[in-house]
Amino acid sequence: MINIAIAGINGAMGQVLAGLVENDENLNLVCGISRSANQKIKTYESFDDIKEDVDVIIDFSSPDLLDSMLDYAKRTNTKLVIATTGYSEEQEEKIERISEEIAILKAGNMSLGVNVLKQITTQLSSLLKDFDIEIVEAHHNLKKDAPSGTAKMLFDAVKKDRKDAKAVYDRHDFSKKREKNEVGISSIRAGSIVGEHEIYFAGVDEVVKISHQALSKKIFAKGAIEAAKFIINKEKGLYDMDDCLRS
Repeated sequence: MINIAIAGINGAMGQVLAGLVENDENLNLVCGISRSANQKIKTYESFDDIKEDVDVIIDFSSPDLLDSMLDYAKRTNTKLVIATTGYSEEQEEKIERISEEIAILKAGNMSLGVNVLKQITTQLSSLLKDFDIEIVEAHHNLKKDAPSGTAKMLFDAVKKDRKDAKAVYDRHDFSKKREKNEVGISSIRAGSIVGEHEIYFAGVDEVVKISHQALSKKIFAKGAIEAAKFIINKEKGLYDMDDCLRS
């Protein structure tokens, strides 16, 4: 039995995740971390207040909780599944440093389908060398960060083969033709869109388009649960969903 704590348990993703964890016979939801109380689950405002034994923290919260979460995980040797996005470069570097001491799985998107999409993106970037690449992502109107962590993840997948690829997030200030190494990244924020991502590979007289559409938040929660079951057997290091898929 794996003891799970959920950071951001009262958020939309945290609530979905809590329901799935409670229905999994291999997992035990021991507590949550949130600024507000949860009527069903013991909830703490601070990681320092946690009294239960926690094996894995699954984090669907916000970047401002990172420092306290990493400090707690390092002190207690608790493993982390980080699904939060919008981190600064400095925060990303801190996650890497702490992963030299504890096991951390971090992904911009926990969906198993999206992570397969990422692998295909790397393959197509290599095979369609002369094709222009554009990434378009769409999310609900409450999402704060843009572009999405998934869009950044897909751009990193492009860069595995195209080392000189340059992300261009907004072209309204430009008045020139596209450069060959540009990868355009566009964001849409509207309504209740759960998450949609499209990658265009456009050549002369032909376009290859691959896409993923999230139909509910459950896919991210299910992926996070698979990540927790994977990371429980790791001692230290920084992992992603590719590692989970290969296991």
